[in-house]
Amino acid sequence: MILINLLPHREARRKQRKQVFFVGLGVSFAVGVVLLGFWYAFVNGQVSAQQARNEFLKAEIARLELQIKDIATLRQEIEALKARQKAVEDLQADRNMPVYLLDELVKQTPEGVYLTSIKQAAGLVTVTGVAQTNERVSEMLRNTSYHSTWLERPELVEIKAANVTTAGREARRLFEFQMRVGLKRPQSPAAASAPASGAVPTPAASGASAPSAEKKSS
Repeated sequence: MILINLLPHREARRKQRKQVFFVGLGVSFAVGVVLLGFWYAFVNGQVSAQQARNEFLKAEIARLELQIKDIATLRQEIEALKARQKAVEDLQADRNMPVYLLDELVKQTPEGVYLTSIKQAAGLVTVTGVAQTNERVSEMLRNTSYHSTWLERPELVEIKAANVTTAGREARRLFEFQMRVGLKRPQSPAAASAPASGAVPTPAASGASAPSAEKKSS
Protein backbone atom coordinates (compact mmCIF):
# COMPACT_ATOMS: atom_id res chain seq x y z
CA MET A 1 0.00 0.00 0.00
CA ILE A 2 1.30 3.40 -0.91
CA LEU A 3 1.22 6.09 1.82
CA ILE A 4 1.07 9.66 0.77
CA ASN A 5 2.03 12.38 3.28
CA LEU A 6 -0.25 15.25 2.70
CA LEU A 7 1.19 17.32 5.65
CA PRO A 8 3.53 20.28 4.91
CA HIS A 9 6.86 18.54 5.33
CA ARG A 10 8.85 21.75 5.17
CA GLU A 11 7.11 23.20 8.22
CA ALA A 12 7.56 19.92 10.12
CA ARG A 13 11.27 19.87 9.32
CA ARG A 14 11.57 23.51 10.32
CA LYS A 15 9.80 22.76 13.59
CA GLN A 16 12.09 19.82 14.21
CA ARG A 17 15.15 21.98 13.61
CA LYS A 18 13.80 24.55 16.05
CA GLN A 19 13.31 21.85 18.66
CA VAL A 20 16.83 20.57 18.09
CA PHE A 21 18.15 24.15 18.34
CA PHE A 22 16.31 24.84 21.58
CA VAL A 23 17.41 21.52 23.05
CA GLY A 24 21.03 22.31 22.11
CA LEU A 25 20.65 25.78 23.54
CA GLY A 26 19.30 24.35 26.79
CA VAL A 27 22.09 21.80 26.98
CA SER A 28 24.69 24.55 26.34
CA PHE A 29 23.09 26.73 28.97
CA ALA A 30 23.12 23.84 31.45
CA VAL A 31 26.76 23.07 30.66
CA GLY A 32 27.61 26.78 31.03
CA VAL A 33 25.85 26.93 34.38
CA VAL A 34 27.75 23.84 35.55
CA LEU A 35 31.06 25.27 34.36
CA LEU A 36 30.25 28.60 36.00
CA GLY A 37 29.46 26.78 39.22
CA PHE A 38 32.78 24.93 39.09
CA TRP A 39 34.61 28.21 38.36
CA TYR A 40 32.84 29.99 41.22
CA ALA A 41 33.70 27.15 43.58
CA PHE A 42 37.34 27.22 42.43
CA VAL A 43 37.63 31.00 42.83
CA ASN A 44 35.86 30.84 46.19
CA GLY A 45 38.31 28.17 47.33
CA GLN A 46 41.28 30.29 46.21
CA VAL A 47 39.89 33.31 48.04
CA SER A 48 39.35 31.24 51.19
CA ALA A 49 42.88 29.85 50.96
CA GLN A 50 44.32 33.35 50.49
CA GLN A 51 42.32 34.65 53.44
CA ALA A 52 43.63 31.78 55.54
CA ARG A 53 47.18 32.67 54.49
CA ASN A 54 46.52 36.33 55.30
CA GLU A 55 45.26 35.41 58.76
CA PHE A 56 48.33 33.24 59.30
CA LEU A 57 50.61 36.08 58.22
CA LYS A 58 48.79 38.51 60.53
CA ALA A 59 49.24 36.11 63.44
CA GLU A 60 52.94 35.66 62.63
CA ILE A 61 53.43 39.42 62.29
CA ALA A 62 51.77 39.98 65.66
CA ARG A 63 54.01 37.31 67.21
CA LEU A 64 57.12 38.89 65.65
CA GLU A 65 56.07 42.33 66.88
CA LEU A 66 55.87 40.94 70.40
CA GLN A 67 59.34 39.43 69.97
CA ILE A 68 60.66 42.76 68.66
CA LYS A 69 59.22 44.51 71.71
CA ASP A 70 60.89 41.92 73.93
CA ILE A 71 64.19 42.46 72.10
CA ALA A 72 63.87 46.24 72.51
CA THR A 73 63.18 45.74 76.22
CA LEU A 74 66.22 43.47 76.51
CA ARG A 75 68.38 46.04 74.73
CA GLN A 76 67.22 48.72 77.15
CA GLU A 77 68.02 46.44 80.07
CA ILE A 78 71.44 45.69 78.59
CA GLU A 79 72.14 49.40 78.11
CA ALA A 80 71.04 50.07 81.69
CA LEU A 81 73.31 47.30 82.96
CA LYS A 82 76.21 48.69 80.90
CA ALA A 83 75.59 52.15 82.35
CA ARG A 84 75.57 50.71 85.87
CA GLN A 85 78.74 48.74 85.16
CA LYS A 86 80.47 51.85 83.83
CA ALA A 87 79.35 53.84 86.87
CA VAL A 88 80.79 51.16 89.16
CA GLU A 89 84.02 51.08 87.14
CA ASP A 90 84.29 54.87 87.31
CA LEU A 91 83.73 54.81 91.07
CA GLN A 92 86.35 52.07 91.41
CA ALA A 93 88.79 54.08 89.29
CA ASP A 94 88.07 57.32 91.17
CA ARG A 95 88.68 55.56 94.47
CA ASN A 96 92.26 54.73 93.49
CA MET A 97 92.96 57.92 91.55
CA PRO A 98 94.47 59.89 94.49
CA VAL A 99 97.00 57.10 95.07
CA TYR A 100 98.00 57.02 91.41
CA LEU A 101 98.11 60.81 91.27
CA LEU A 102 100.45 61.20 94.24
CA ASP A 103 102.61 58.29 93.10
CA GLU A 104 102.91 59.79 89.59
CA LEU A 105 103.74 63.26 90.91
CA VAL A 106 106.55 61.72 92.94
CA LYS A 107 107.94 60.04 89.83
CA GLN A 108 107.67 63.06 87.53
CA THR A 109 108.77 65.83 89.92
CA PRO A 110 112.49 66.54 89.39
CA GLU A 111 114.93 67.52 92.12
CA GLY A 112 114.79 71.15 93.07
CA VAL A 113 111.00 71.36 92.73
CA TYR A 114 108.80 71.49 95.82
CA LEU A 115 105.04 71.15 95.63
CA THR A 116 102.99 73.21 98.06
CA SER A 117 99.43 72.53 96.87
CA ILE A 118 97.61 69.87 94.86
CA LYS A 119 93.95 70.32 93.93
CA GLN A 120 91.87 67.97 91.81
CA ALA A 121 88.60 68.90 90.11
CA ALA A 122 87.17 66.04 88.04
CA GLY A 123 89.93 65.09 85.58
CA LEU A 124 91.99 68.27 86.03
CA VAL A 125 94.73 68.71 88.63
CA THR A 126 96.12 72.09 89.66
CA VAL A 127 99.64 71.94 91.10
CA THR A 128 101.32 74.84 92.92
CA GLY A 129 104.91 74.86 94.08
CA VAL A 130 108.33 76.47 94.04
CA ALA A 131 111.41 75.60 92.00
CA GLN A 132 115.05 76.53 92.18
CA THR A 133 115.19 77.46 88.47
CA ASN A 134 112.96 77.80 85.44
CA GLU A 135 114.63 74.76 83.93
CA ARG A 136 113.31 72.59 86.75
CA VAL A 137 109.74 73.63 85.94
CA SER A 138 110.35 72.97 82.23
CA GLU A 139 111.69 69.53 83.09
CA MET A 140 108.59 68.74 85.12
CA LEU A 141 106.39 69.81 82.20
CA ARG A 142 108.34 67.53 79.86
CA ASN A 143 108.13 64.63 82.28
CA THR A 144 104.36 64.88 82.69
CA SER A 145 103.91 65.32 78.96
CA TYR A 146 106.07 62.48 77.60
CA HIS A 147 106.92 60.08 80.42
CA SER A 148 103.80 59.90 82.56
CA THR A 149 101.29 57.05 82.59
CA TRP A 150 98.56 58.88 84.46
CA LEU A 151 99.17 62.56 83.63
CA GLU A 152 98.64 64.34 80.31
CA ARG A 153 98.36 67.77 78.70
CA PRO A 154 100.44 69.79 81.17
CA GLU A 155 99.87 73.54 81.02
CA LEU A 156 101.89 76.20 82.82
CA VAL A 157 99.52 78.79 84.29
CA GLU A 158 102.10 81.20 85.70
CA ILE A 159 105.63 81.39 87.01
CA LYS A 160 107.23 84.27 88.87
CA ALA A 161 110.36 84.94 90.86
CA ALA A 162 109.97 85.38 94.62
CA ASN A 163 112.12 85.61 97.71
CA VAL A 164 111.18 82.67 99.93
CA THR A 165 112.33 82.44 103.54
CA THR A 166 112.49 78.95 105.01
CA ALA A 167 112.52 78.17 108.70
CA GLY A 168 115.92 79.01 110.22
CA ARG A 169 117.43 80.01 106.88
CA GLU A 170 117.96 83.21 104.98
CA ALA A 171 115.74 84.30 102.12
CA ARG A 172 116.40 82.59 98.80
CA ARG A 173 115.39 83.59 95.30
CA LEU A 174 113.07 80.87 94.00
CA PHE A 175 110.39 80.62 91.34
CA GLU A 176 106.78 80.15 92.32
CA PHE A 177 104.72 78.38 89.67
CA GLN A 178 101.27 77.03 89.05
CA MET A 179 100.44 74.40 86.45
CA ARG A 180 97.46 72.37 85.36
CA VAL A 181 97.63 68.79 84.18
CA GLY A 182 95.02 66.30 83.00
CA LEU A 183 94.48 63.02 84.81
CA LYS A 184 94.05 59.97 82.63
CA ARG A 185 91.54 57.28 83.42
CA PRO A 186 92.67 53.66 83.31
CA GLN A 187 92.11 51.84 80.03
CA SER A 188 90.69 48.71 81.68
CA PRO A 189 88.74 48.04 84.89
CA ALA A 190 91.50 45.70 86.06
CA ALA A 191 94.04 48.53 85.92
CA ALA A 192 91.81 50.72 88.04
CA SER A 193 90.87 48.10 90.62
CA ALA A 194 94.35 46.61 90.98
CA PRO A 195 96.15 47.98 94.05
CA ALA A 196 99.38 49.83 93.57
CA SER A 197 102.26 47.36 93.53
CA GLY A 198 104.39 47.82 96.59
CA ALA A 199 104.65 50.96 98.62
CA VAL A 200 104.77 54.40 97.11
CA PRO A 201 108.40 55.13 96.12
CA THR A 202 110.38 57.15 98.57
CA PRO A 203 112.43 60.20 97.57
CA ALA A 204 115.62 58.16 97.74
CA ALA A 205 114.25 55.60 95.30
CA SER A 206 112.59 58.01 92.85
CA GLY A 207 114.87 61.01 93.07
CA ALA A 208 111.95 63.27 94.08
CA SER A 209 110.30 64.53 97.21
CA ALA A 210 107.66 62.52 99.09
CA PRO A 211 104.05 62.83 97.75
CA SER A 212 102.07 65.03 100.07
CA ALA A 213 100.05 68.17 100.04
CA GLU A 214 103.31 70.03 100.83
CA LYS A 215 106.85 68.92 99.96
CA LYS A 216 109.48 70.09 102.33
CA SER A 217 113.08 70.51 101.41
CA SER A 218 115.52 68.30 103.21
